[in-house]
Amino acid sequence: MKEIKKIVLAYSGGLDTSAMLLWLKETYNCEVVCYCADVGQGEELSGLDEKAKATGASKLYVEDLREEFVKDFVWTAVKANALYEGVYLLGTSLARPVIAKRQIEIAQKEGADAVAHGATGKGNDQVRFELTYYALQPDIKVVAPWRHWEFKGRADLIAYCQKHGIPVTATADKPYSMDRNLMHISYEGGILEDPWAAPPEDIFLLTKSPENASEKAQEITLTFDKGEPVAIDGEKYGPVDMLSMLNHLGGGHGIGRVDLVENRFVGMKSRGIYETPGVTILMAAHRALESITIDREVMRLRDSLGTKFAESVYYGFWFAPEFAILRNLIDQTQETVNGDVRLKLYKGNVIVTGRKSPNSLYRERVVTFEDDAGAYDQHDAEGFIKLQALRLRLRNME
Repeated sequence: MKEIKKIVLAYSGGLDTSAMLLWLKETYNCEVVCYCADVGQGEELSGLDEKAKATGASKLYVEDLREEFVKDFVWTAVKANALYEGVYLLGTSLARPVIAKRQIEIAQKEGADAVAHGATGKGNDQVRFELTYYALQPDIKVVAPWRHWEFKGRADLIAYCQKHGIPVTATADKPYSMDRNLMHISYEGGILEDPWAAPPEDIFLLTKSPENASEKAQEITLTFDKGEPVAIDGEKYGPVDMLSMLNHLGGGHGIGRVDLVENRFVGMKSRGIYETPGVTILMAAHRALESITIDREVMRLRDSLGTKFAESVYYGFWFAPEFAILRNLIDQTQETVNGDVRLKLYKGNVIVTGRKSPNSLYRERVVTFEDDAGAYDQHDAEGFIKLQALRLRLRNME
C-alpha cells in the first residue's frame, strides 16, 4: 500500500480498536483520527476522548447517528418486511452502512487518505464497511488490521496492550462476542459455536424468557403513516423513542428471540443468537396493515423482491445502484399504508387482533356471506373457473 498520511479509525475503545490505534501509529507512522458512532449500543462513551488521545489519536469524533439509523435504515427494512433467510431481521447489517457512511464523511472533512475498521477477515462486516467506503469514495485506502497484523487472537491483543500500558477491561476468557445497537443485540462465537448447545439464559439482555414473561397479556395499538410507525396508543413518538419503547414492551413479554445458523457472505455457516423485540412487533403490525391497504399484485411484486432486498442489506450493497431502485419501489408501495393495528403481546407472541385504515381496500359488503345487495354477482365465478380450468382440461381431452 502506498504511503498513508492520515487514517480515520472506527473506534470503540474496546480491546480490538485500542490495540489497532497503537498498531496503526507504529506500522504507518501517520496521524490517526478516531471516530465512534453512537447507534444506540448503550455503552458509556464518556472518557473515550481521553483514552484515544492517550493511545496516540490526534482527535476523536463521537457522532450520534441514532435518528438517522432508525429513520433511514431500520424503517426502510420494516417497510420492505426484510428478512434474511426467512428469520434474521438484519440488525447488525443495517447499522454498518450508516456507520461507514459517516466515517467517509469525516475522512473527507479531515483530508484523510485512508480509513480503518476492526472487522475480522472471516465475517460479513468487513464486506459491509468496505463496499460502503468504495461506493462513497472510490479512491479511499482501506486498512483492515485483522487481515494483516501478527496477532492471532484476544490473548495476543491483551498482552500487546499490557506491554504498552493501554488500559483494557477484556480478559482472554471471553465466552461469546456481542454486538448491540438500538435495533437489536446479537451474540455469536465462543460457547455458541456448537449449534446443538442451547444459549444460556443469562446472555440475554433485552428480553425475558417467554416462561418468565408477564402472565398478563398487553394490548397496544400502533399507528402508521406511509409504512412508518408514528404513534403507540395514540401518543406520537419520534423514531428513536418509538423503537426504544417497543423494545421495552416487547422485551417484557419475551418477544424477539431468534436462534439462527446463517450463511455468511464469505461462504461459511455461522450460528447467531438475536434479540430484536421492537422490530418483531413492528413487522407483525406492518404486515397486518398492508393486508388491507396494498393491492394484491403490488404486494406480490414487492414480496418477490424481498429476498433480493434482504440479501443486498446482508451482503453490504446498501449504496449499490440496484438497491436504490429497490428502495424507491418499496417507498412507492407504502403510500397507502396508513392506519392502525391492534396487537396483543403475550409470552413471546405478537397477536394481531384488529386493523383499520382510511385507505383500506377491504369491502365488507363485497366479501360478506350475507346479502351483498348486488355488490358481487356469484354467477360470474362460473365462467372464471372454466377459463382457469381450460388448460387443465385440454391435457386429458380427446
